Formats: sequence, structure tokens, C-alpha cells
Amino acid sequence: MGVLEARNVSKVFHSPRGPTEALRSVDFTAGHNDFLCLVGPSGCGKTTLLKILARILEPTAGEVVFHSQNGCPPRSALVFQEHGLFPWMTVLENVAFGLEMQGVGRKERAEAALGFIRSVGLERYRGRYPFELSVGMRQRVALARAFVSNAQILLLDEPFGSLDAQTRLLLQQELLALWSLEKKLVVFVTHDIDEAILLGDRILVMSGAPGTIREELQVDLPRPRDPTSDQWVAASPLKRAVWLMLEQEVRRCLYGKGS
Repeated sequence: MGVLEARNVSKVFHSPRGPTEALRSVDFTAGHNDFLCLVGPSGCGKTTLLKILARILEPTAGEVVFHSQNGCPPRSALVFQEHGLFPWMTVLENVAFGLEMQGVGRKERAEAALGFIRSVGLERYRGRYPFELSVGMRQRVALARAFVSNAQILLLDEPFGSLDAQTRLLLQQELLALWSLEKKLVVFVTHDIDEAILLGDRILVMSGAPGTIREELQVDLPRPRDPTSDQWVAASPLKRAVWLMLEQEVRRCLYGKGS
């Protein structure tokens, strides 16, 4: 049985202007080692869905069911496009923060954090503060913090969206390297179809608002994947299929169902 099940999840936000339906009847299942990518038009509820999975928001209807050996909901870590580092903490302190909140001793958490800092190539920056790092380096710190927390589920909301193409590719590779060593469920939100194909085992294509799962597609390319190689030609039919669905959804949102 999968570690996570979304069952008929819907979310409505209420304001003085009236209700806004963000999600409608979202259903999917993900296993404990899956790398799941969510793509969809802007405003389709991808971030709202991640917050529900993280138990930051409650669904208006439906439920998210977690399955774990001890019967307790698995711990999750959430990484946004903005890295969310504490500016008064060093790289080492930021990466170790989750372990500190779990009550792990100073020496043990420092050793664990340093191991992941090495994995993302930032050992010589361990005593630096976030303002001394580039945007890409700060995101590497955020990834290290997410992995070292020993969360069973990683929820990543366009973490590389603001980066240049070269840094983005580097961090995609580093994320996959970390995931291959520390297999866990990853739910990754992106607008980039190539990124979804490079990273994901499966791609969930969401409709325009209110968001629901329009299609679930398997990525059958073997790992490791190289977007600069001839292997990428085999991804063309999948890329086109995702693009056509997104194009239809964007047109529907912009011009209405009848256009």
C-alpha cells in the first residue's frame, strides 16, 4: 500500500468577496520511494495541495491518508522557491535546525548536517551566513536541511524556479544524487515540463482552477537521465503530450470552455 493517498481532496477559500474553489476532488496515490512531479497552469492549486499534504492547511472536503509502520503520520519537509533560511544562523546551524527541533544533541546534529553540507558542495561555507551566499547556494542549503531532517516526505514547491539554466541543472542533479542515497517520497511542483521528465517517476498533470488531476503519466526513461544526450529524443512524445494538455487548460482558463 502506498505511503500517501489523496482521497477526493477539495479546498475552498472564503473571503468577503465570496468563496474561491482552489481544488476539486483530487485523487492520487504515491509510494514511499516515488518521485512525483506536479505540473499545471498558474493558479491551479499546486501550492495549496502541497500545504494540505504538509498538514499546514486542512482540506474542505476529502482527506489525505498516510500509511506508516508505527501508525503515526510520517514527517514531511517543505521547500519553497524562496529558500526560507534563518538569516541569523550559519549554513551549519540552518541545516541542523530541524534536528535541533527534534531534540538531537549538538554534536550528533552537527555531524549529520555536515555530511549533507558536503553532499551539496558547501563544506567550506559552513560558517557563512545566508547573505554571504548566492541564490543557488542558498537553495542547496535548503535542500540539505530538508534531507538531514530525516523526513519521510519531501514537498518541493518550484525550488529552482528563480535560478539560471546552468545553476538549475546543477541543482537538479544534486537533488537526484541526494534522493538516490536517501530514498523517500518526493512531491515536486514545477512549471517546467523538461524538469518534470528529468526528475519524476510519474507526472500528475493538473487542470486549471479549480485544480484536479487531469492525467497521470509514467516516465519510462531509465535513470540516470541526461537532457543533453540522445536519450532525450525518446522523451519527445511525453513532452508533447504534457504540453498539449497544459495548452488546453491554459486556453480554457483564458478564453472559457467554449473557445
